[in-house]
Amino acid sequence: MSASLPLNPVLTGLGTYPFVRLGEARAAAVARGVDVIDLGVGEPREETPAFLREALCDAVRAHPVAGYPLAVGLPELRDAIAAWIDRRYGATVDPGTEIVPTLGSKELVFSLAEVCAGGGRDLVAMTSPGYPVAERGAAFAGCEVLELPLTAERDFLPDLDALTAEQLSRLAILWLNYPNNPTAAVAPLAFYERAAALAREHGFVLASDEAYSELWFTGDPPASALQLDSLENVLVCNTLSKRSSMPGYRSGFAAGDARLIAALRRYRPNVGVAPQEFVQRAAVAAWGDEEHVVAVRALYRAKLAVLAPGLEAVGLRDAGGPATFFRWLALPQGVTGSEDFATELLDETGLVVTPGAYFGPAGEGYVRVALVPTLERCTEAAERLLRRGGRPV
Repeated sequence: MSASLPLNPVLTGLGTYPFVRLGEARAAAVARGVDVIDLGVGEPREETPAFLREALCDAVRAHPVAGYPLAVGLPELRDAIAAWIDRRYGATVDPGTEIVPTLGSKELVFSLAEVCAGGGRDLVAMTSPGYPVAERGAAFAGCEVLELPLTAERDFLPDLDALTAEQLSRLAILWLNYPNNPTAAVAPLAFYERAAALAREHGFVLASDEAYSELWFTGDPPASALQLDSLENVLVCNTLSKRSSMPGYRSGFAAGDARLIAALRRYRPNVGVAPQEFVQRAAVAAWGDEEHVVAVRALYRAKLAVLAPGLEAVGLRDAGGPATFFRWLALPQGVTGSEDFATELLDETGLVVTPGAYFGPAGEGYVRVALVPTLERCTEAAERLLRRGGRPV
């Protein structure tokens, strides 16, 4: 018998990452010969704009010696991010002390607890249903997780007044994610103001994951924690993955309290997550252009327009907010069990949707649909749903 391995018990105790299960179900359907249309995993599948691909190639050609990237990031990129924040939000952020480029946003969401927890601060709060990465990062950092439920009755905003004095005294990070994955809800600026005031009063970090800030279907552009009068105790992360259809480039940023940015700059060289310089140079071009982002928004709106009648035909009811490229949908009347519904839908139509239960117990009773296939494939998906719902195509 071979000797055992000294694996981290947090790792061995983790269940299968929910989207791995989704991928396995998809692969099994493909193996059966099903023509699968994947509305499950939120990975953009549109072409990265040509000018951004060219910017990347130009950067590779211009720098034949590829040295290690520095954790602080290129000054040109930090300047471009600061300029975008100013244009988008009318907010001033110092590129020298209040911004650090990141390898997308996922690595920052996962690792922030390793930077901010300790010294009696062993609690990380996050919204539920929610993106599971913050929870897993907190577990690896040895923190306890506090789930703050999101309900339709509260417009999918957590009840900050429900935090007890004992919880506030232990809290290291309060994670917010608006526009929200999976509910597509947005948060008003007043909500960020309330959360930031609590963070300063009780000495924790308000961390705002705003990866979907540039995608919305109706209403005003979503607000940001970057618009607060003070960024003390506040950290915001964003990414090019969604706004610029660049998920594989792994390029984002963290911005906020200069003390937090300094801590990240000290931490990050130890784990080697500085983005490659040629990617950073392409990111300069991405943050500097808005025309391609307007086109991306228009495309997702077109996808929703063709898909919505099919979703309605099978009894799925829109239950979420107006932003992201997701739809948060209540199960048909009389149906219980989001995973069972998703399995049945895959078997009958070849469409993959994400069970709401994958985002935690509060997500049960819903499914999430990601508008990421091409417009043509969204049209085909709608036709399949209409046929299943017994409506003319």
